[in-house]
Amino acid sequence: MMKRRVFLAGALALLPLSAMAGPAMIDFDDSDPIRKALSQGKTVLVDYAADWCATCAVQERTIASVRAADPVYDANVVFVRVDWDKYGRAPVARDRKIPRRSTLIVLKGNKELGRIVAGTRRADIKALMDKAVAAAKST
Repeated sequence: MMKRRVFLAGALALLPLSAMAGPAMIDFDDSDPIRKALSQGKTVLVDYAADWCATCAVQERTIASVRAADPVYDANVVFVRVDWDKYGRAPVARDRKIPRRSTLIVLKGNKELGRIVAGTRRADIKALMDKAVAAAKST
């Protein structure tokens, strides 16, 4: 019985974010939705992630869960996912000194307000998201 629980928990950890309930992120592309949102005065949470990254999957599920639990996040923050495999060496990562996939940052204007590198604690991710909401509301 215990082995089945462990297997199921592991299998759930490997599900892509699209299989989970919750709002989607904007996928970064060459139109640079980060720059566009920042130029409009918006606060942006950027998720540098890879599809194969287990840490990224945990972070994405946590973000989706927190967003789904309270509409204040989607009302105040733009969420953008940067595909690490495609853009990890591009200016969107290099110019912000992103060290690796599984990095989350919050941006407002030309400032970085917070960062988590490879962290998966729900409390830490929620605190970063709360910082994003506070920054958005302070304008």
